[in-house]
Amino acid sequence: MSAVAAPTARTATAPARRRAALRQTAVVAIAAVVLLVAAALSLTLGAVHVPLHDVIDALTGRAEDGPLREIVVSLRVPRMVEAIVVGAALGVAGVLLQGALGNPLASPDIVGVTGGASFGAILVLLAFPSAVALLPVGALVFGVLAGAIVLMIAWSGANAGATSRLILAGIAVAALFNAGTTSLMVAFSDRVQSAVLWMAGGLSSDGWSDMEVAWPYFVVGFLGAVVLARPLDRLALGDDVAESLGAHPKRIRLAAVIAATLLASAAAALVGLLSFLGLVIPHLVRLAGGTASHRFVMGASALVGAALLLVGDTLARVVLAPIELPVGPFMVVLGVPVFLWLLRGAH
Repeated sequence: MSAVAAPTARTATAPARRRAALRQTAVVAIAAVVLLVAAALSLTLGAVHVPLHDVIDALTGRAEDGPLREIVVSLRVPRMVEAIVVGAALGVAGVLLQGALGNPLASPDIVGVTGGASFGAILVLLAFPSAVALLPVGALVFGVLAGAIVLMIAWSGANAGATSRLILAGIAVAALFNAGTTSLMVAFSDRVQSAVLWMAGGLSSDGWSDMEVAWPYFVVGFLGAVVLARPLDRLALGDDVAESLGAHPKRIRLAAVIAATLLASAAAALVGLLSFLGLVIPHLVRLAGGTASHRFVMGASALVGAALLLVGDTLARVVLAPIELPVGPFMVVLGVPVFLWLLRGAH
């Protein structure tokens, strides 16, 4: 009986594996197509409409020097790239934290990164307005500092490296930096307007200058995510099983939190505070792909995050054009219904 049953079971699982692979390929393909369409719309739509053929001419070097070429090459292309990189970074950061902490509600907020980055940016905006060019640096430095403090607390004392200890440390550090941000806004109440705009979240059209500051953090964070995909799969089996397979759970968690901190800090430095991207996108990708494999979820989350932020930024530019709205509220409007829908289907 067993000699006959074994081949039958293997045969039965082969079609299921093919269907699963086809489903995941479809998710990635659809996300890639949406991203391409969103990129095309981002380059053509805005306060000034640029026809798609003019965009193509500008990108291929065939366009003559003039306002339209300048708008595409110097303003919209850097902004589009910034949206793609930041959206992908927030999606991947969410995957890293949810996988490392085993917590479906984990996001960059939970490890204090967002609070630290917010404090650093607001400090520059309010206390040193003449040095506003250093805003991305301030957000990066304090975002990384907040993550480092959380890690030092979580990896010291009894039960070092435990998930609960890391989460509680993140909540405490985030509260500390949020209190500092509030104090700054009270102390410099006459300058709060600029801080509110940054906290609402938004992309800029300042060319490549901000990316020059942040790109090393993105590179290290994305490389770390690629390396951690397989170890996080082992971690999902439980610490005991992971250790039996030769993995080191505490080291994996530490590396994942560091990579997520770099990605989230760099993202906040460029666009301010964007809610729900890092929280919702990994859930949506797992549901659509029917798998929790981190290799798939990371790649698809990067594509979906990039597409979603690009769509949101384009809407922010065209809804009340020529007035440009912050993209943060659009992310909330898009993210909250998805989150509630996912929550409704949770068991």
